[in-house]
Amino acid sequence: MGKGKLAKFADMASYPHVFEYPYSVADDVSFTNKGKWGESFFKNDRPIVLELGCGRGEYTVGLGRMFPEKNFIGVDIKGSRMWSGATEALQTGMTNVAFLRTNIEIIDRFFASGEVSEIWLTFSDPQMKKATKRLTSTYFMERYRKFLKPDGVIHLKTDSNFMFTYTRLMIEENNLPVEVMTDDLYHTGQADEILSIKTYYEQQWLARGLNIKYIRFRLPQTGTLREPDIEIELDEYRSYGRDKRSGLAMSK
Repeated sequence: MGKGKLAKFADMASYPHVFEYPYSVADDVSFTNKGKWGESFFKNDRPIVLELGCGRGEYTVGLGRMFPEKNFIGVDIKGSRMWSGATEALQTGMTNVAFLRTNIEIIDRFFASGEVSEIWLTFSDPQMKKATKRLTSTYFMERYRKFLKPDGVIHLKTDSNFMFTYTRLMIEENNLPVEVMTDDLYHTGQADEILSIKTYYEQQWLARGLNIKYIRFRLPQTGTLREPDIEIELDEYRSYGRDKRSGLAMSK
């Protein structure tokens, strides 16, 4: 029998590589690892990579296994999901993987300027109703600038046509350097070993015949970021574990 939520939260509270700072805690307790992740936790100066909205942590753990020369931190507010990746990392003795349970809206409280080299956004909720909630919005890009290295890399992997189109338009509006962009990752031969890591939900979306999209771009530190002012067609399907995407008005 699988563990329930309370048992999982109890496990997480005891894991040495899990840090829990939701809004209610982050407002009252200082985070001492900010600017010192390499020194205080990982005990090295290797590049740090974040997976924001890590869910079960498949990418965080998978990348950590592929790249022992880098450090990986999965970030999400849902601890019961994160438990899966955190437990696997602990049981297999991975020393280059950590997890941070917090609200991504306050992610800049936990990392210092230039402390992070890359960000992965894997199947983020497209948040079609409000642009500022999208993890590729200029609202979040400004937060990423506070801790991402100059011209740091951002990866977006998504099933959502809306999220892919919105991000493409945001990139074009701000002339951000693009390294890779495809709206059909697995049928164009561009899926290498890294991109072929499949999350729990991705496997279900692939089984439904949905194309997976991918963008890799860089985020310069300078310049004023602008939101695209173009209507985007909404997704017409419902993703597992998310609110219904259909039946909404056009969004900007």
